[in-house]
Amino acid sequence: MRLEWPTLGLIALCYGAWAAAGFWLWPLAPVVALAVMAVMAALHSSLVHECLHGHPTRSRRVNEALVALPLSLAYPFRRYKATHLQHHHDERLTDPFDDPESYYRAKWQYAALPRWLKLLLRWNNTLLGRVLLGPWLVAVAFFVSEAGLLRRDVHGVRLAWALHVPAALVVIALVWAMGIPLWLYLLGVCWPGLSLIAIRTFAEHRWHETPEGRTIIVERSPLAWLFLYNNLHIVHHKLPSAPWYDLPRLYRERRGEWQAMNGGYVFPNYLALWRRWGLSVKEPVVHPALRREAGPAA
Repeated sequence: MRLEWPTLGLIALCYGAWAAAGFWLWPLAPVVALAVMAVMAALHSSLVHECLHGHPTRSRRVNEALVALPLSLAYPFRRYKATHLQHHHDERLTDPFDDPESYYRAKWQYAALPRWLKLLLRWNNTLLGRVLLGPWLVAVAFFVSEAGLLRRDVHGVRLAWALHVPAALVVIALVWAMGIPLWLYLLGVCWPGLSLIAIRTFAEHRWHETPEGRTIIVERSPLAWLFLYNNLHIVHHKLPSAPWYDLPRLYRERRGEWQAMNGGYVFPNYLALWRRWGLSVKEPVVHPALRREAGPAA
């Protein structure tokens, strides 16, 4: 489709439900309103991911404009796009330096961290910890990194923030007009919205000798629509230009092949992930194979 109407409709639904919850539902049922807005903030994150991969139109600028208002406030579209497309270099997946979305740390880097931070990172490798702590740890690391890039005037970073800050201020102005305190919006919408996304990203990747074996399949979940079917993550990594609504069909058509391809890194649902790693550490923070010593990757 030249215009992918399912995605366009979902963007309209996302912003419309968020606005309706804030302007209409908040005075009547504030807790419910915040819950709806948090779900829409999570959906917006998924839609941002869809748009940076070239959907729902053939224009990059139009796709960016369609999700320009950042409901979670934190991340500039263009910075997320740059780091996420780097993440799609599957041969470097999970590398602590070459993969911007890796949760692993280099052995020598981890050894230099203070004890309290090592403990936080270990808790962050449980599903409960990732949901509660993950959004804050990722945000702090991201802002520290971005501050360094801004100081060095790395190409494109200042423009990304120059576009993001006014859009974030529009969202803040709308939240103010709704009568929602900004601190409550941050704690009651942004944090739980990003925590919902953390359920998906928690076990998306692992270290494996083959690039295909590093990416998960979660076959079904009531949250699949919220994640735009990126629970079928190996399909997205192998076919990154496929729109979200085609992923279930593409998976069904080659189910056995996909499962063989990713080395059996398959779970029936996210409840199975919770039972296995809800309160248990999924794996060590230190990467088991790469960056064991300072210098080039092993």
